[in-house]
Amino acid sequence: MTIRTILVDDEPLATQGLRLRLEAHDDVEIVATAANGREAIRAIKTHKPDLVFLDIQMPGFDGFSVISGMMEVEPPLFVMVTAYNEHALRAFEAQAVDYLMKPVEEDRLAATLDRVRQRLAEKRGAEEAERLKEALAEHAPEAAEELADAMPEGPASSRFEKMINIRDQGQIFRVDVDTIERIDAAGDYMCIQTGDNTLILRETMKDLEKRLDPRRFQRVHRSTIVNLDLVRQVKPHTNGECFLVLDSGAQVKVSRSYRDVVARFVH
Repeated sequence: MTIRTILVDDEPLATQGLRLRLEAHDDVEIVATAANGREAIRAIKTHKPDLVFLDIQMPGFDGFSVISGMMEVEPPLFVMVTAYNEHALRAFEAQAVDYLMKPVEEDRLAATLDRVRQRLAEKRGAEEAERLKEALAEHAPEAAEELADAMPEGPASSRFEKMINIRDQGQIFRVDVDTIERIDAAGDYMCIQTGDNTLILRETMKDLEKRLDPRRFQRVHRSTIVNLDLVRQVKPHTNGECFLVLDSGAQVKVSRSYRDVVARFVH
């Protein structure tokens, strides 16, 4: 798997230094460079790269303006590169894969590329599976149905978040969704409970639900989402309601409107 890459920086020495470090990675192919935001947008639309190392502070269009300019096309993965750590929060909020400080360290770059490879493998795997399903649906509908039955945990799961960036108390926490036990709504804020920790995310429950795999994360109350994998016991209650006992020992009430969720645990 070749990672087609564009380097964007208004400092030629910075571009040269990053290019030299990337030479140690045989699967990285640099297809273009750009010295400013406008050049970067043109190069991305022309070459359609997999990855862009993007300097944040540039004359004219800065790095965040470049990302905004990708709204009309399928964007590549972005790694933000800068000499100032004050932009880290905005970088993660812009869904950048990673954030590198200048001068870029070789070990840090290697870790970033590992993350990029994982994201690209998930994306390409999902695309290949989707093309296969479309071909089968056209030429062999019965085989397509068998494939769908045999792949209940198939590529659809790659559409959902595996890590969530949460800005809380001036810091960014990267939370593995596997560790999220439940999510409680408080207006436009979500309280993310990981068993031994609580983080505050400014996002509506409706938007957050779109980012989480519904086969694992289900709403059990108007203001509560639960990780079904971490449910250890179902305790009946009055009026058709019940409680779910989670790994941490916390108990969450399931309202009657969401009784179908409990049916998953009854065999």
